[in-house]
Amino acid sequence: MTHDSFVTPGRPHHLQLSDGRRFAWCEWGPPDGLPAVFCTGAAMSGTLGFGVLQLMDVGVRLIAPDRPGLGRSDAHPGKTLLSWTQDVRQLLDHLGQQTAVGVGFSQGAPFALALAATGVTLATAVVSGQDELAHPRVRPHVHPDVNSMLNAIDADAERFEQHFAGFATADGLWDLILGMSGPEDRAFYRQPAFDHAYRRALQEGFSQGASGYARDLVNALRPWPFAVEQITTSVDLWYGARDTSTVHAPDFGRTLASRLPNATLHLLEHEGGALLWTRAAEILRTLCARAAAVPTRT
Repeated sequence: MTHDSFVTPGRPHHLQLSDGRRFAWCEWGPPDGLPAVFCTGAAMSGTLGFGVLQLMDVGVRLIAPDRPGLGRSDAHPGKTLLSWTQDVRQLLDHLGQQTAVGVGFSQGAPFALALAATGVTLATAVVSGQDELAHPRVRPHVHPDVNSMLNAIDADAERFEQHFAGFATADGLWDLILGMSGPEDRAFYRQPAFDHAYRRALQEGFSQGASGYARDLVNALRPWPFAVEQITTSVDLWYGARDTSTVHAPDFGRTLASRLPNATLHLLEHEGGALLWTRAAEILRTLCARAAAVPTRT
């Protein structure tokens, strides 16, 4: 594993959306490559990419937006999974891109699937992704701590969001991630270069406070405003059997795969939750192959 891939800075950009908000992103790879919208994990800015050293070879332009209220993107008080897709559509229009693929890591999974559900992307990779934990087929299997959050959101989502925003911090989230990780993932995350890059992305994600993250959390945990069953584009689900995170899919994507009409589940026996970085080349090449198989839009 080359540490340079963790600290290689992305090219920072921003645009002004139609409602006047600033929307920021970082990108890596060839400017004329296949655009891949990277939906980052919880509270992360877009400064930590993945597979950076492979992007030129696979021909991918990795685009990692700061979700509204995180990093350099202005907050959107009414942010939903569907408003996110409108922001990304404006970004792709700004870049002159008619086609793109999506990648969702951890809490970024519902944001990536929302892009697929609304036709913004033509193929998707979900990596160590959160499932729709409020779904009746999934909820009985979630961790009790996560179920307590689901109950609180059911009772009063606005109150939960405000309460959560009052105490969440970047350091606290990093400690939580390490605490939920198995030994293989902890060893990977604690590599000095990766530790620095991930913590930097979290610090940037919290630079406006915790409200943006709290809104993302509520949007990700409540029932999603689109039907997973109606996503007809290809979705590759990547999970490591040694992933011990309580906020990822509790059955390693099996239920999610059964709900998606065109899903392929990759359950890797010797991987944990960090496979976005440990298997980056394989994930990117598979995503490019899916995109190449899609008929050209007219």
